[in-house]
Amino acid sequence: MPEVETAFARDIRVIEDQPILMPDGCRLSARIWMPKDAEENPVPVILEHLPYRKRDGTIVRDSLTHPWMAGQGYACLRVDMRGNGDSDGLMEDEYTPQELQDACDVIAWATAQPWCSGTAGMMGISWGGFNSLQVAALRPPALKAIITLCSTVDRFADDIHFKGGCLLGENFGWAANMLSYSSRPPDPLIVGDRWRAMWRERLEAMPFLAREWISRQTRDAYWKHGSVCEDFDAIEAAVLSIGGWHDGYRNTISHLVENLDAPVKGIVGPWIHKYPHYAGPEPRIGFLQEARRWWDRWLKGIDNGAESLPAYRAWLMDSIAPARWVDERPGRWIAEAEWPSPAVIETSFDLGDGTLGQGPMTGPAPVESPADCGSQAGEYFPFAYGPELPDEQGPDDAKSVCFDGDTLAEPLDIVGAPRLVLRAVSDKPMAQFVVRLCDLRPDGTSALITLGVLNLTHRTSSETPELLTPGESFEATVILDQIAYRIPAGHRLRVAVSTAYWPFLWPAPERATVTLDSGRLALPCRTPLAGADECSFEKPVGAAPWRHDVLRPSASTRVTETDSATGVVTTAIFNDAGENRDLEHGLISGSTTRERWSIHPDDPLSACAHIRWEQTGGRDGWRTATVAEMEMRCDRDWFFVTGRLEASENGETVFARDWDERIARRFV
Repeated sequence: MPEVETAFARDIRVIEDQPILMPDGCRLSARIWMPKDAEENPVPVILEHLPYRKRDGTIVRDSLTHPWMAGQGYACLRVDMRGNGDSDGLMEDEYTPQELQDACDVIAWATAQPWCSGTAGMMGISWGGFNSLQVAALRPPALKAIITLCSTVDRFADDIHFKGGCLLGENFGWAANMLSYSSRPPDPLIVGDRWRAMWRERLEAMPFLAREWISRQTRDAYWKHGSVCEDFDAIEAAVLSIGGWHDGYRNTISHLVENLDAPVKGIVGPWIHKYPHYAGPEPRIGFLQEARRWWDRWLKGIDNGAESLPAYRAWLMDSIAPARWVDERPGRWIAEAEWPSPAVIETSFDLGDGTLGQGPMTGPAPVESPADCGSQAGEYFPFAYGPELPDEQGPDDAKSVCFDGDTLAEPLDIVGAPRLVLRAVSDKPMAQFVVRLCDLRPDGTSALITLGVLNLTHRTSSETPELLTPGESFEATVILDQIAYRIPAGHRLRVAVSTAYWPFLWPAPERATVTLDSGRLALPCRTPLAGADECSFEKPVGAAPWRHDVLRPSASTRVTETDSATGVVTTAIFNDAGENRDLEHGLISGSTTRERWSIHPDDPLSACAHIRWEQTGGRDGWRTATVAEMEMRCDRDWFFVTGRLEASENGETVFARDWDERIARRFV
């Protein structure tokens, strides 16, 4: 955890529940940290607008972050979105026009208060990173700067729903997650006796987001809404974009720095889906000091040189033995004054006859992976500090077609997004293509560097996909995720190609053979550094951590097993977030998740995902619980998704609802 600081330049006060009335009469609940003397010396406001419950859901990071920033002379608003936590109203979906308008209205309300100087910033990680970008594109007058972490510029291509046109397993997983998250009741100490009526209304209106997200299989207007890549010029606020190499949203930083005309800077560390002053793997950075410098420059007008920082700062990771978790990732900081950088030169490597960079192929290379290829993948966005990182790639390499390079005589620094340009033939009208770039280490292990996936029906467009013509040659380009990685001398590069990646991707409806006729890897290479970091950061600090009692400790497991009788391969994941009691207001909160992802290697239509979330809450003598359970199966033409939501108070069921959806398969 970061070093604790409790003495600040300005004393702070906390408003536990600040009602903010929206123009339509909906009451939003905000928690505010601000200097005690803000009405005498007004300060800028920083908004974080989320559905994750400020009383318990984000309390850990809120405690570290917002009091510290308030002590530097800012008013930090942590608002529960409508339909969540202690706010009124109902939530229909993510990033709706109503959500974004609410954020604009909160900014207008806050900047009109006597304690506000009239300027505003917006920040957030994941959901809050998304809507910070989206609100910036709406240009509310007072919004001068944002800090967006672990976010995306393209909701279809680079979110948890579809990737390269492939249906992500996390699409279903996140739908189950949100059914669970949003089903919890408000706190009676905040909303009073009407909490049961609010809870009941919320439960009855709960959206079944799996239906919406799975049914939209092309990049239509639904996905373009909120995708700021549709018009980068709409963003005029200064943007600081931050992400991690062990997170699913690692591409956004490069996209924003390359495409925005507004002031923009990017930082990428070795982190998972967490704020970088307490994220793992280490090294962590002084995120709060970086944020303060950004806010001071753009919200207070202090000439501190923030605009002169390097455009792109990234942790260049060293090669290490693969493991499901590592506490530290060795490497060094690199810094580019501009991005794309003239120091990064693209080098091409031909795919050969099992070789890489030793000449082109002399004959076809058929790729037909068993449906269970992908068991060594990590989670799309790890965030629970469990066994979630990519493991040793050997078992997946054995189910792929591999192209191996020569032993490197000198280190090779890869910085950017590799691309594989290929020509191939498929024997089926629908197929997936998965490309993994691996580090073959002298100890015999294969470590994942980065990967890219492509639904081949989306090879020319995700807006208007086209089925493949079996037996007809086609060209396609697979863009791999951004990375900064040093391969040492004595190691080798491997390109591993497969037609399945379960459970990371939902499988295509048929087991296809994609025969490669040629391929060329374009690798962004940077002249290797000799020694020292090119930039540095202050040590991580934070305010006093959350005060709570641990009622049940957290625990996580991940096991992949094959049934000897049936041959079915199942990955079972258990995450127990534990249960805790807040020592300030007494609220108890806890959750457990059980996931099962099963498939037969010979039958992609045997794919089955089952997820069960349980949320517990309340206080001594008053306990609530919700159980959200969902399952997904398929055949050639349909996805079948079922769900059940139960809510109870003191052990007695007060609500239950079932869903049974059949969703047409078109291009996935």
